[in-house]
Amino acid sequence: MISPMKAVRTVLWVTLFSIAFAFVEASVVVYLRAIYYPEGFALPLKAISSFHLGVELAREVATMAMLATVGILVGRTRWERVSHFMIAFGVWDIFYYAWLKLILDWPTSVFDWDILFLIPVPWIGPVIAPLLVSLCMIVGGTMVVRLEQRGVRFHPSKLVWLLTIVGSLAILFSFVYDVDATLRLLSPRPYPYPVLWLGMICYLGALYSVSALGRKKAV
Repeated sequence: MISPMKAVRTVLWVTLFSIAFAFVEASVVVYLRAIYYPEGFALPLKAISSFHLGVELAREVATMAMLATVGILVGRTRWERVSHFMIAFGVWDIFYYAWLKLILDWPTSVFDWDILFLIPVPWIGPVIAPLLVSLCMIVGGTMVVRLEQRGVRFHPSKLVWLLTIVGSLAILFSFVYDVDATLRLLSPRPYPYPVLWLGMICYLGALYSVSALGRKKAV
């Protein structure tokens, strides 16, 4: 176990890093949109140069590496490292949109569409989707960190694994289900919100299972 104050300080430093890193990411997007979407971002996507595309792909890999490094550096156990990565990712993603809203007054609504990721194919969807996923990542990561820091080794049950995998696959499908239109720079079909809600229900079930484990261990 570690002292509660040290645990809080660790989470605060991870949060501060993620907020600052989110500004760096948002500033890059500000410049890209000035180049390719001077009239304002909207689908369908526009073709970008192969050079800029290569840089963007490398930037996404570097982003994941940096967020993962935070978890590796501050976590003491495997699941603490994973959980701090989840917290860092969730805070980074939420504040990425907060910074864009502050700088560009975009998105105008959480239902505005965005390019979410590019590897291995473009992921697109409404802003509300990554925001909800990020919230779940923060909550789930915090739950596991608290368990581990109380000296309780976290071992996800088969149910937690099943719900997490099914939920992740459902949400990923919602981002890439019309990838053909995206790659051909056409307007995508309407976003499949029922698939998103299915994924979120699975995530909430997994979170409930983890919280139940915490209550059981506390007894």
